[in-house]
Amino acid sequence: MKLLELHNVSVSYEGCEALHEVNLTIDSADFLGVIGPNGGGKTTLVKAILGAVPYAGRIDYAPELFERGERLIGYMPQITEFDRDFPISVEEVVLSGLQGRRGFRHRYTKEDRAKARKLLHDTGLEELTGRPIGEISGGQMQRALLCRAIISDPRLLILDEPTNFVDNRFEHELYETLRALNERMAILIISHDVGTITSLVKEIVCVNRHVHRHHSNIITAEQLENYHCPIQILTHGHVPHTVLAHHPGDGCCE
Repeated sequence: MKLLELHNVSVSYEGCEALHEVNLTIDSADFLGVIGPNGGGKTTLVKAILGAVPYAGRIDYAPELFERGERLIGYMPQITEFDRDFPISVEEVVLSGLQGRRGFRHRYTKEDRAKARKLLHDTGLEELTGRPIGEISGGQMQRALLCRAIISDPRLLILDEPTNFVDNRFEHELYETLRALNERMAILIISHDVGTITSLVKEIVCVNRHVHRHHSNIITAEQLENYHCPIQILTHGHVPHTVLAHHPGDGCCE
């Protein structure tokens, strides 16, 4: 089932084209890994889907993405986009993921708080429930933002570089969590850790101003060159790592 579909979507910043006539469909069972060079438009693609930037073209959302007027898209931003000086506790960060459903002035219910604390427990943050966010580590903040992204039970979960600042143990737990979540929601994950996500996701989306979807989690240099996405493949131990090279026609905006 289609959740959303982009039709010739383009985004420009001050005359610089970040995305050019993107066509992309996301289905309810998709688990997509988004890769591409810095400045290639990965985050811009996500912002267009979220309606956070103006764009030309059209994005169609399925009725299933809406419930009581709320758009059921969970978003875990890069940690640098979240103001950690804001006077709010870890639990309140998680609960803020319900604001689209509850509203800014609506009081959270006991059930809401119980759900938030269950998520914090599952991610090892139970003891930090009342701690101000300015006093927790980057990895702990990433975990709290994941809880915030899924507390509303979205139909589509978008994660922007979710493994920055996390340790190896939580990274493994995160990937196992995402596999389980994909049984009930579509997932789109932006990552530079291409060697790892290719073993996690179902398909790869290469973004470099243009967007090319590869209907596999296995991609070769030859395949990407055909789509103007040249790469070099390096090997580190037994795990293949993929490093993106310069793309012809690179955009200048992220």
